[in-house]
Amino acid sequence: MPIRVLTVDDHPVFRDGIASIIQTQADMVLVAEAQNGAEAIEHFRHYRPDVVIMDVQMPDMDGIEATERLCNEFVDARIIVLTTYKGDVLASRALKAGAWGYLLKNAVRKELIDGIRAVHAGKRTILAEVAMELAEHAAYESLSAREIEVLRRVASGSSNKEIAQQCEISEETVKTHMANILAKLRAKDRTHAVAIALKRGIIVDLDQG
Repeated sequence: MPIRVLTVDDHPVFRDGIASIIQTQADMVLVAEAQNGAEAIEHFRHYRPDVVIMDVQMPDMDGIEATERLCNEFVDARIIVLTTYKGDVLASRALKAGAWGYLLKNAVRKELIDGIRAVHAGKRTILAEVAMELAEHAAYESLSAREIEVLRRVASGSSNKEIAQQCEISEETVKTHMANILAKLRAKDRTHAVAIALKRGIIVDLDQG
């Protein structure tokens, strides 16, 4: 029996690209496509694919939430997250949600085909450069939910005073959060902290695919 695959991505052109790759493989068949996490769950219930190729940043429901919901509902769900983000924090979230693999879109063809076969066979698959990022930052202290929210607002260009008003906290509290953020990320300043957070996937660039 061929490996039955479901692809989930909000970009039709990218879904078409994956479909063309799968169609060249004698041991695989594309059973369905979804454009967001909610649709992925519906399709999984209907088609029960062997492997799901899941994007991260999507409207309505992102790939991390969809992965967690699918894995909670179906213990045999095998999901490969395929994304542009190679940051260790986002990869860690995906794996904790239940993903069996984490691959990057800029290395699609061979890695994806090999990954589908590996996951279907019950093996984990993580791109080497992502695994290195995970290992490199394993000892780093995680940011709290409030610190991540503050950092997101810094990334959007808000000042400490504006963040204080938006989050309904004092400006001194914002400064304390920023001091903690800089220490945890080992950043030199606010701009450096945002750059690190984007690189590691602590916050994501909504303009990326």
